Amino acid sequence: MAQRPGYEWLGVHVHTYFPKRGSAPNIHPWLVDMEAKTIRAEAVLRWALSAKEQGFVPQAVIAHPSWGESLFIKHVWPDTRLGLFYEMFYQAHGQDVHFDPEFSKPELSVDSRLLMKNAVSLIQDGFADAAISPTHWQAATYAPHMREKITVVHDGIDTQQIRPDPQARLILADGRSWTAQDEVVTFVSRNLEPYRGYHVFMRALPELLRLRPHAQVLLVGADGVSYGAKPPGPDSWKQVFINEVKGQISQADWQRVHFLGRLSYPLFLTMLQISRVHVYLTYPFVLSWSLIEAMSSGCAILASDTAPVREAIIDGQTGRLLPFFDAHAWAQGIHLLLDQPEERARMGALARQHAVAHYDLQTVCLPRQLAWVEALS
Repeated sequence: MAQRPGYEWLGVHVHTYFPKRGSAPNIHPWLVDMEAKTIRAEAVLRWALSAKEQGFVPQAVIAHPSWGESLFIKHVWPDTRLGLFYEMFYQAHGQDVHFDPEFSKPELSVDSRLLMKNAVSLIQDGFADAAISPTHWQAATYAPHMREKITVVHDGIDTQQIRPDPQARLILADGRSWTAQDEVVTFVSRNLEPYRGYHVFMRALPELLRLRPHAQVLLVGADGVSYGAKPPGPDSWKQVFINEVKGQISQADWQRVHFLGRLSYPLFLTMLQISRVHVYLTYPFVLSWSLIEAMSSGCAILASDTAPVREAIIDGQTGRLLPFFDAHAWAQGIHLLLDQPEERARMGALARQHAVAHYDLQTVCLPRQLAWVEALS
């Protein structure tokens, strides 16, 4: 068989595809997402037809349907088994959309565009032979007839690499450093934005910093937007909420708030190891790996009482759950837990046990994922 363009990665032949066009201007706004997915699907279709002509017939194809690439796979290879990663099915009510009244937009176009995003996944479900989803709540967002195909298996983390270290020291390039002997409170999000409760955490800071004169607050995350809408003005969400709360915080206290941006993975893990209280908030949305990594690190965790967090954080055992919107409750909750070293140690140990038992890649998740692939193919 002739070699097709691509490269090899860890013994795997990687083949690439290239869309031949971009999105068209002035398309109906509800169809922008659909068009982008169709462009990708067409590019993969052309690659697949070329591969088929050269005799390539896969036993199975595994794809994320929301990107569109696998839309025409069954048209090229009707006997190939198709497995899909079902991350979350969008709903106009009861999930992330309109969860936060401060930022919800009850407009016809918002809900309509949202539902149109599901169209490509619905089409592919008609061809799919099996599906996999990382949490039970995410699987439950799909329609009943779609759930019948879903196996729930988390992505998994390396709990042997991600583990407690009482001797850990976080040292930044600018010379700042902290250890587990410092009163460190941590907050992590890919981007600092409302979807992951950044605004609630920031609104808790004035009270928290007054209550805890020695606390060092470390926030990890970039200035962009991963989910939801961009802020209305020129400032990032990060800056919007700095502007909102900074006037309530003394200059001396503000020096104890540290925005670390994006850390390298080793530094990120070290930061979790020195954390006395780790804070995790999220809308009802996909679960962040960082929560499971914090559990595996033995962190004492305060998390929002939202789905799918409740699958990992069992209130009073692997962490404590607090109401998402109550900034006062977050300040008090952090303050209280910082004064309870034995409780922090107990919950951190249980959190790690839970992570190892349910989310370890090598012993739990990968064997189940491989069994799913074997059953598919």
